[in-house]
Amino acid sequence: MLNKLYSNINFLQKALNGLSLRHEAISNNIANVNTPDYKKVEVEFEKHLKDSLDEKSVQLITTNNKHISNPLRNFSPLIKRDKSTSTRKDGNNVNIDVEMANLAKNTIMYNAIIRQVSDEFNKIKTVLREGGK
Repeated sequence: MLNKLYSNINFLQKALNGLSLRHEAISNNIANVNTPDYKKVEVEFEKHLKDSLDEKSVQLITTNNKHISNPLRNFSPLIKRDKSTSTRKDGNNVNIDVEMANLAKNTIMYNAIIRQVSDEFNKIKTVLREGGK
């Protein structure tokens, strides 16, 4: 049971890493809203994270963390620079309203994942407490 709990925590860790990286990208976009020719940066990881845990993939049982069947081992968020044309004369394609909305959305998602991590640790504490009786 503890292995399942720890695998959930590993999954949530990857999600938090992606959200943290996205927060940095959004913050950089906001900081460069008035920089001529700056092109916004986006971070994508949800689909890649889901694909790495897809039920259709072969799941092998491992006895060591260094075995290659760990689906999260090679997971990393995708960082993309949006080089689309700008509606502004200075060539910058950052829309401050969109970035602020993205920042709020990302913050909400991050806080939700933090709550899930906290719940996972509470489950572990409960298992350890009940197992010791």
